[in-house]
Amino acid sequence: MKQKGIAVMLATMLLLSGCALPGLSGPSDSTVRIGTLDTIESEVWGNIIAQMIEHHTDLETELITNLGSSIVQHQAMMNDQVDITSTRYTGTDLAGVLDIEGVTDTDKAMEIVQEEFDRQFEQTWGDSYGFENSYTVSVPEAFAQEHDIQHVDDLEPFADEMNFGVDNAWVNRVGDGYEAFTETHFPFGDVYPMAIGLVYDAAANGNMDAVLGYSSDGRIAAYELTVLEDEFFPPYDASPVIQNEVIEEHPELEAILDSLADTVSTEDMQDMNYQGDVNLVNPSHIAEQFLDENNYFEQEVNE
Repeated sequence: MKQKGIAVMLATMLLLSGCALPGLSGPSDSTVRIGTLDTIESEVWGNIIAQMIEHHTDLETELITNLGSSIVQHQAMMNDQVDITSTRYTGTDLAGVLDIEGVTDTDKAMEIVQEEFDRQFEQTWGDSYGFENSYTVSVPEAFAQEHDIQHVDDLEPFADEMNFGVDNAWVNRVGDGYEAFTETHFPFGDVYPMAIGLVYDAAANGNMDAVLGYSSDGRIAAYELTVLEDEFFPPYDASPVIQNEVIEEHPELEAILDSLADTVSTEDMQDMNYQGDVNLVNPSHIAEQFLDENNYFEQEVNE
């Protein structure tokens, strides 16, 4: 197999300064560099893209994993250290990269990021894979049933006494982070930022009364959590982003990414994430199974 899978821990400050980092090579005419977040979801899509490229073209691929955030992904693209980022989310980059807040319409959010990434950064934001990975507030099923909790606002009478476990990456986010959340809803008694993988364990073992997770995370069902309704968060539809100059050199890559649009529902993504996060299946195997089951290796990709 031609794919050169590597795990690269990136230092954000070095990326911001544009310094070269170990494992981040310069551009190559024959190698496509694919960046992913340090999540099963992002690594699965990085592997899906890599396997599609290697099957349908003569190009090689290099996976650059563990990019710590969407901002780090963006800086890697801007510094020409990555050709494609496998998973970018509309709401995240609207606020974090474009500094645009208050967009709640899914189609409008997609229209803005596609236009602005092309105009400002000479990058093509692909159509959605078909699922969104929105932030969600969840509580244990037993608590939700006992108190008839269906919406986030139903927690307000209990919030002062609740421990709220949240993703490290979310708590200080501008626009859709905890501060904005409390302005729309209410504060919790205590807030505990932690690695996203620990959030679900903390809820399952009773250390957290409510947690902030992701709608496509397979552990929600595994840990018997109830996702609460909420209108606070913007849409977070998932898409790839590719450098325009890479498309110019290899137009077949855009056709490959287009062939992956609107193929996976949120429930499908939950299943794939469950395989990786709970059953510990390697993302490359999850990707291969998805492509094989959906006949991607048998289909022609039209430019």
